[in-house]
Amino acid sequence: MPAHPLAGVRMSGARMIMQVLADEGVTAIFGYSGGAILPTYDAVFLYNEECAQAGRPQIPLIVPANEQGAGFMAAGYARASGRVGVCIVTSGPGATNTVTPVRDCMADSVPIVVICGQVPRAAIGTDAFQEAPVPAVMGSVAKHIFLVTEPEKLEATVRTAFEIARTGRPGPVVVDIPKDVQNWEGPFRGEGLLPIPGYRRRLEELTRSSLDAAAAGRFFAMLAEAQRPLIYAGGGVINGNAATALSEFASAFGVPVVTTLMGIGSFDTRAPLALRMLGMHGAAFANYAVDDCDFLIAVGARFDDRVAGVPDKFARNARRIAHLDVDRAEVNKVKRVQWSHVGLVAQALEALTAHGRQVEFRRDFGAWHAELAELKRRYAMNYDRASPLIQPYYVLEELNRHTRGEAIISTGVGQHQMWAAQYCDFAGPRLWLTSGSMGTMGFGLPAAIGAQIAQPKRLVIDIDGDSSIRMNIGELETATTYDLPVKVMVLNNFGDGMVKQWQKLFFKGRLSASDKSLHKKDFIRAAQADGFRYAVRLEHKADVPRVIGEFVRFEGPAFLEVMIDPDAGVYPMVGPGQTYEDMITGEHIPSRTKVDIKTPGPSEMF
Repeated sequence: MPAHPLAGVRMSGARMIMQVLADEGVTAIFGYSGGAILPTYDAVFLYNEECAQAGRPQIPLIVPANEQGAGFMAAGYARASGRVGVCIVTSGPGATNTVTPVRDCMADSVPIVVICGQVPRAAIGTDAFQEAPVPAVMGSVAKHIFLVTEPEKLEATVRTAFEIARTGRPGPVVVDIPKDVQNWEGPFRGEGLLPIPGYRRRLEELTRSSLDAAAAGRFFAMLAEAQRPLIYAGGGVINGNAATALSEFASAFGVPVVTTLMGIGSFDTRAPLALRMLGMHGAAFANYAVDDCDFLIAVGARFDDRVAGVPDKFARNARRIAHLDVDRAEVNKVKRVQWSHVGLVAQALEALTAHGRQVEFRRDFGAWHAELAELKRRYAMNYDRASPLIQPYYVLEELNRHTRGEAIISTGVGQHQMWAAQYCDFAGPRLWLTSGSMGTMGFGLPAAIGAQIAQPKRLVIDIDGDSSIRMNIGELETATTYDLPVKVMVLNNFGDGMVKQWQKLFFKGRLSASDKSLHKKDFIRAAQADGFRYAVRLEHKADVPRVIGEFVRFEGPAFLEVMIDPDAGVYPMVGPGQTYEDMITGEHIPSRTKVDIKTPGPSEMF
């Protein structure tokens, strides 16, 4: 391998950081400056100035309203592209403001690298100005944290951070760099990684863990005995770039697919074998299919509480469960399985498909397909279509008519998030961006900005709620500052809709701290003040088709506030600690059984 063209050139630590980012293929940086990170921000400026003079591509720096926005932009960039997102922030509050996006990325296995400025080495531990114990704070929420105390290891550390972030089960890596290390000067090597033998040994085991013919044979023996097999696909399919392999496997052997919230897009929602989302707010037909299946094939999924609220009764008729995952810790953690493979999910699915074709596996699941078709017909998503009020489901159906499963859609967290998951189509992976495990309000807008930077030719839409968008509403200005054609739709129901739904169901309608009907925020004026030339409030049902069309077609950033029925609920709903048999389907979706609404126990989660 030829030497790096800059090998041996003397440069500052900050310039080394910038060069490693360029070498790693970074195409955008998200961040906010400050005293302890100023040398690196100066290096970004000088690098881009050199690129402009030499006619090389620059690495744009996107400056948000605050560091939490920067972290979520990096996450949106990573989720939409599959590349590592980069966030650069200063010490103290700059670093602590990124704790939530770092934890969010860890929970959803999203690869980002966060570079934090730190006070000079001599000042660490003295409560210096804007000092925070970043290793202690971040060590519990990140995949890995580095504190660079030896300048000679800076280059290798930053390069290693990218390796850890993107490999195995992806996740966020934080690099804490004192200001004097950024100012240090030394020779750039252009190569080299830190010795992390334990991690690399585990990684090598993963990459070498091929699915042999004997294991594949056992899997197909179970499939041969099944009458009603079902694939349960999670976010690991998308993170592992295994969506194509999953589609080929399911199509080759006629196995239907349900997905988790994080797995949306791993299988085309419009495909005949697609049963959409399962779980707490999954489609009724999807949850009933899980109850009915006799062989459950979990792929890149972890049986979390939003899916398997009562593990012993989840997939209760499944005689066997198979599990493919990249993380050994997830196998048999919640639900006992009869067959498993730990390794790269795409390779494992490809091996299964190849083996099945080689042995000419044939199984007629026609009766099961017919049963599922009847479930989809009888228990289809539905709502009060005659209501004079604007129903959020109708708005999203109309939006979906325009996007046809091809747009990138991000969301905040709450009812609007679940409605988007239920009513929008997704033709492939990395089109659905949402905060799953952490459920972080304020995620949608900055994530959409990051996604638009990563995929400039795509239509990117943030479907948000009036409460969720308030969390990071300052990023409206970021969208217009950089003239990003992000579309922002706020479904306004005057409050914390999901909290209100729970309060109505389980707290006798006491809307403690969740009703915002008396709040004074004028979202249209706020959007206009932040530079949105298209800022419209939609208040009449008859105007929905026309306005949605205008909104989608508008060239440039667009903001749409939709005044929806404040009492609209998210159904189906499986209460915490309850089974799919206890699923509440609401007034407009049939239920298999009469369900009495049960108040969650004292230890049950939100």
